Order: sequence, then structure tokens, then C-alpha cells
Amino acid sequence: MTRDVVGAPCWLSLMARDLPAAQDFYGAVLGWSFRPASLGRGFAVAELNGVPVAGIGAVASDFAVPVAWTTYFAVDDADSAVARIRAVGGTVGIGPVTFPPGGRAALATDLEGASFGVWEGRVLSDWRVGEGHAPAWVELHTKNAFDAALFYGRVLEWADDDAGGCEVSYEQDQVVLRHDGQAVARLNSGPVENSSPRPQLRPRWRVHFMVADLDAAQAAVLAHGGRVVADDLPSGATEHLTVRDPDGGLFTLDQRPGPLPPPGRGTQHV
Repeated sequence: MTRDVVGAPCWLSLMARDLPAAQDFYGAVLGWSFRPASLGRGFAVAELNGVPVAGIGAVASDFAVPVAWTTYFAVDDADSAVARIRAVGGTVGIGPVTFPPGGRAALATDLEGASFGVWEGRVLSDWRVGEGHAPAWVELHTKNAFDAALFYGRVLEWADDDAGGCEVSYEQDQVVLRHDGQAVARLNSGPVENSSPRPQLRPRWRVHFMVADLDAAQAAVLAHGGRVVADDLPSGATEHLTVRDPDGGLFTLDQRPGPLPPPGRGTQHV
């Protein structure tokens, strides 16, 4: 891991119950192929056009947690990051846990209850998330983006020159996180109801995956046991669609803005 990724999103991971079933669903909906990960038989790396996109691990039952997508952020030291989370009022649910061949991870929630992960260890050089042609994108839905930025800024050392932190800018009620000039995440203010049955009103890191044909992807979701959930877009908006996989994992489908990027230069094992 290089210091210039500290504080940036570095991986997306699904905590699933059944790895083959999850591979069938996401392969059909998103066109992913899969390869084994070095973490063990219960883990796989999803790829699109030769580029790693996300990890899937059949660990939800082991950790007694709901099936969910999690955004991980790179840190130099997981123990120090966990200490910072607790110091600023967050909650650490799991970890740090050691994963071969040397990575360490922890799962936590911020002040509003949105879940996220921290990762200490090697990251994939050709993995990326962001606006434009990246295969995935992340954004935080929270009550106050400025307050959330203060929390994550301390935990993840954003705008910390000594840690090689990310760049943070404020645009109206939105916080934009950039790594090497590229927007990699946004923090959005909005109405929040922690116990709301509508997922779009609960604080959360929202994971988006790009698709070439939103209608076809929606049809594949329904044909393979998933379902569409109500979204917070105005009536008639067609840019994205929030869905659940057959086990309840929540994610968002976005219409890709253009053709697929060129194939990746190869992958590394994680």
C-alpha cells in the first residue's frame, strides 16, 4: 500500500451468506466474472472487463451481520484508526481482524449510524471508484455533510499532508472527496430517519454500480430474485435505481455515461 491512497475508498465488499448464489445474481445483473481471492474459499473477487470491482465473502452468517455492501477506506494503521473512531464518538463493531496475507480490517459506524470499513494493507493498483467511467461510485447520505466530513476527516486523516490525505472541498451542502484530483466520493446532506423502513432515508454509504442498460439490469434483478425499492429521485427520473439482492443487500444501479473503459492491465490477488 502506498501512502497516497490513505483516506480514499480502497475497496467495496459484500458480506453475503451464500457465495455461489451471490455470484449467480451479480454475474447476471452486472456482467461480472469471478476469480478466487487469496483470503480463502469463502471469498471471490468480482471483475468487469478485466478490472477488479469488488469482493464478495460468505461471512454474514459468521459475523451475525445483515447482508450488506460496505465501503472500505485505506488507513496506515487499523489500530490507530479504530482508536480515532472511538475518540470522535463512532462505534466499532468488528475488528481489527487480520486477513491473509497481511491485511487488517475493521467495521464501524459513524455518528449517524452509517456503516463503513477501514483497511490496512495492500490495495489493488488497478482498482478505482469515482465519477465518469469508473465501474463504481460511493456517496454518503447523512443529516449534515459538513459534520460528517469533520468526523471522517479526523478518522481517515483527510487533508492531512503528513498522512498523504485526500483533498476535500465544499459545494453548497455537499462535500466532495478527491484523490489525485479525481472525485472519489461525495457526502450529501438530506432528511434522515434512522429507523425509517425506507432505505434512502437512513444514514448510509450508498454503493453505486454502473450499467450500460438500466432497463436490462432491472429486468435481470427481478428475474434472479432481487427487487426494486423506492428511491428518493423525483418522479420520472431515470438516472439510477436502488435495488436489493435476493438476501437483502442494498445497492444502486447507475446508467453508465458512455462505453466501457479499455480493459485493465491485469489484477493482483487480495
